[in-house]
Amino acid sequence: MYTLKDYLSFQKVDKILLEKVKGKKIVQEKLPYKRTELAPVMSKNTLDYHYGKLHKAYVTNANKGEGDDFQIAGAFLHNLFFPQFKAPNSTNTPTGKIKELIEDKFASFDDFKTEVTDKAMDIQGSGWIYINKNCAISTIANHKIVNNIVLIIDWWEHAWALDYLSDKEKYLNNIWKIINWDVINKRI
Repeated sequence: MYTLKDYLSFQKVDKILLEKVKGKKIVQEKLPYKRTELAPVMSKNTLDYHYGKLHKAYVTNANKGEGDDFQIAGAFLHNLFFPQFKAPNSTNTPTGKIKELIEDKFASFDDFKTEVTDKAMDIQGSGWIYINKNCAISTIANHKIVNNIVLIIDWWEHAWALDYLSDKEKYLNNIWKIINWDVINKRI
C-alpha cells in the first residue's frame, strides 16, 4: 500500500517511479478538511465531483489494473493536489522555506504568481502546473508521475469549470487563498 508520504520519498523519476507504483495498492488520500470548507474558492459540488468521483475513479481503476499509466499517474497527482488546501484566507501568503525560495527566485510572491499564471495560461487544453523543490515552475501534459513536486495545480477542466465556467485565470487567482503553506513546506 502506498500513501502520499511514500510517493514523495521516491528518488527516481518517470518510468522508474511508475514501475515502483504499478502492482501496489494505491490509497486515496483523505481530505484534511470538510468538503464545504474551501468555498467559495472551490465549492462542495466541485469537491464532490472532482475528489469524490474522478479522483476516486483514478484510484479504483489503477488498483484494478485498468487504464494503465494514465490512471496511476492521475491517482498520484490528485493525492498531491487535494491535501495541500485549507479554508480560504484572502491574505494567505507563503511562509517558511517556500517563502524564502520564492523571494530568492522571483523577488516577490506577486512576481511568482505572475510567472505561474503565464505558464498555466500557455497550456493548451488540459494538464498540470507545479512548483518543484528548487522553486522552478513546470507543466505536465496529461498525467505523469514527477518526484519533486511541492505545489501542484490541476489545470484540467473538471478542476475549475463548475465554479468558474471558462475563467481559468480567476480559478488560478483564487486558488492561492486555499494553499496550506505548512503542507508545502513539509514537502520541501
